[in-house]
Amino acid sequence: MDIGVFIFATEYSIRIDELARELEARRFESLFVPEHTHIPTSRRSPFAGGELPEEYKHTHDPFVSLAYAAAVTTRLKIGTGICLIIERDTITTAKSVASLDLMSGGRFQFGIGAGWNAEEMEHHGTVFKTRFRKLREQILAVKEIWTKDMAEFHGEFVNFDPSWCWPKPAQKPHPPILLGGEGPHTLQRVVDLCDGWFPRGRNPELLLTALGDLKQRAAKARRDMKTISISAFAAPADRAVLDRFAAAGVTRSILRLPSEGRDKILPLLDQYAKLL
Repeated sequence: MDIGVFIFATEYSIRIDELARELEARRFESLFVPEHTHIPTSRRSPFAGGELPEEYKHTHDPFVSLAYAAAVTTRLKIGTGICLIIERDTITTAKSVASLDLMSGGRFQFGIGAGWNAEEMEHHGTVFKTRFRKLREQILAVKEIWTKDMAEFHGEFVNFDPSWCWPKPAQKPHPPILLGGEGPHTLQRVVDLCDGWFPRGRNPELLLTALGDLKQRAAKARRDMKTISISAFAAPADRAVLDRFAAAGVTRSILRLPSEGRDKILPLLDQYAKLL
């Protein structure tokens, strides 16, 4: 099992390019960053952790951040954890992913999700109740763009006529699409549409129970679990838990870094590196 980290990259945290170099020097596998375009002051959507942390209001654009990280490294995998694709234009996002994957030499992991902040996504024209239907179409549409010289898609939410769109990603057939969430509908979407599962790892028992469900669904669909990666997001930095994850077949555990400066982050990286 590989170990990576994630951070809400902000203007007051360690620079993402410096963090990427330090991670690669310590042999971490990956760096993931979340996405929030903005936080509406009218927000009523409940946040699972209670009070919304300040960094949610300050998050950098993930593709710009990860381009900086990719430019100063050669081995470190980079990924969105998660990209709120339902808030994005589908064609533009397909081009951003392909460009970053190509320029990084095939190191991009495309973590996506349908989101929880209804007010935020509705500012982008996405209706909360239909977000999963839109997500499905977007997954299918970006695959068309990445894998075909002339792509087209006609759906309820995504619609474009035959078009040319380059570059194509370095990874073939395309960068791994990792879907966030833990519920039964998410697990089925992973099996039907995606290359990996991106669950929250802070509750090991829930993750391992859901992993058993995912394996059953994959078997029913005659899908080899070797084709589905498991990325435990915000996993505890605990050797016993990580060993359980590895034994269960988790592909990578992603440890959380606080949105702090280098003086606090670098010692924490040294502490996490002992778990590699």
